[in-house]
Amino acid sequence: MYTLKQANTYIEENRERVIADYRNDYHAMAPIGWINDPNGFIYYKGEYHLFYQYYPYKAVWGPMHWGHSKSKDLVNWETVPVALAPDQSYDKDGCFSGTAIEKDGKLYLMYTGHIEGETEEDIRQVQCIAVSSDGINFEKVEQNPVITEADLPENAKPQDFRDPKVVKKGDFYYSLIASKKEDGGGQILLYKSKDLLDWEFVSVMLNGEIDEGPMWECPDIFELDGKDVLLFSVEGLPKKENNFLNTHSVLAIVGEMDWEKGIFHKETVEELDYGLDFYAPQTIEDDKNRRIMISWMQMWGRNIPTETEQHGWAGSMTLPRELFTQNNHVYQRPVAEIKNYYTNKQSYKTIKLSDETKAFEELSAEVSAIELVLDVKAGKRFDLEVRSNQVEKTLVSYDCETSFLELNRIDSGIELVGNEEEHVYKRSVYCEPENNKIELEIFLDRASIEVFANHGKYTLTSTIYPTQKADHIKIIAEGEIEVDRLDKWDIEV
Repeated sequence: MYTLKQANTYIEENRERVIADYRNDYHAMAPIGWINDPNGFIYYKGEYHLFYQYYPYKAVWGPMHWGHSKSKDLVNWETVPVALAPDQSYDKDGCFSGTAIEKDGKLYLMYTGHIEGETEEDIRQVQCIAVSSDGINFEKVEQNPVITEADLPENAKPQDFRDPKVVKKGDFYYSLIASKKEDGGGQILLYKSKDLLDWEFVSVMLNGEIDEGPMWECPDIFELDGKDVLLFSVEGLPKKENNFLNTHSVLAIVGEMDWEKGIFHKETVEELDYGLDFYAPQTIEDDKNRRIMISWMQMWGRNIPTETEQHGWAGSMTLPRELFTQNNHVYQRPVAEIKNYYTNKQSYKTIKLSDETKAFEELSAEVSAIELVLDVKAGKRFDLEVRSNQVEKTLVSYDCETSFLELNRIDSGIELVGNEEEHVYKRSVYCEPENNKIELEIFLDRASIEVFANHGKYTLTSTIYPTQKADHIKIIAEGEIEVDRLDKWDIEV
């Protein structure tokens, strides 16, 4: 078994050994080792707390702990001691994903205990609670596990029953838990409790069809702009035209939740991000009544250079994003606090390009934000090269005739190859101009790019690993493209 003392001692003694070449400057990361899903994201006692799936000892997935960072502004993150270790019989092989909620001034974590067996059929996943009065030191409750296979409905596999999301409605706490059906497909189960310790099954909140992926993960539900929004991540969702090209995908479902009957009525279903590295998002409502989301900026089933090159760490979170809905569509905007770290502004206005290339020789953009507004009414296509050098580049392209916006990293640096049937190195999304214009906000870090298109209507998120300094910007125009405005800032945290 693992212990908290063992984990925290190892981190302190080894964190200086990591190679920092690709470590992001303004994204949440662990000091050493492997991270994946964000967990227990919450605003508590004046600070944002972010927990995450964590294996400190190697840059690969292992028996999951809960790592922990906190921040006052969602940008500058401080690492604090590991919160949970797999140290009990009911979680001995991993403290899997879950969420946090405040009750009576204390911070409660609800997570999945993972127990391996001699065969796959012997695996069990149960739901557990840990409590803290200071937000740092946690005690697992005597009643653990608080939900077991005895509480499962028919047609639910005890081997795949995980990732509780806890919300409070009226006098009850509700927990949404992802489940795999015995006869195939995913489902979301709903439980309720008055004290977070004694739970009862309510319903199958949402039932998946066989073609909607074999397993759902990391559910989240919230009210936003008068609608109910359900997010969950899907393992192995079948490719559909331009959607779901990665091994794992994230769905945003807008609809209406009937808490009395425990049923979610879906109206629209969309992929949440159209990049190559985005999974397991989690949201909170903060003290400003904003709905904030953060996600793992990585993808299962692909090589991760900081592991294969033995840098001693793997994984990063996205820039936190504020969510809105409009016409049953979820918009994502970078949190406003990031602008407090903008420096060295450089600006260009009204540049007309006609079948030509414009290299911005005076610009250097490596850990930077770029805002770009382009008039495309007389154009055929534009290619924006960022993080480029003489041999490498990341491309953000727009086809004016088909209205597809594309992110392409085939020439970004170290090759990233996954388990998909065909090599996936680019993703695109249908994005109509607004008043003949495409507006882009692009956030660059040491090993990442996040593209927000048309006020956050669509996002494309990916990791990139240039092999040498890559900070140039270039626009290649086919037809007539007008750059209304290009602003660039460095980001210094």
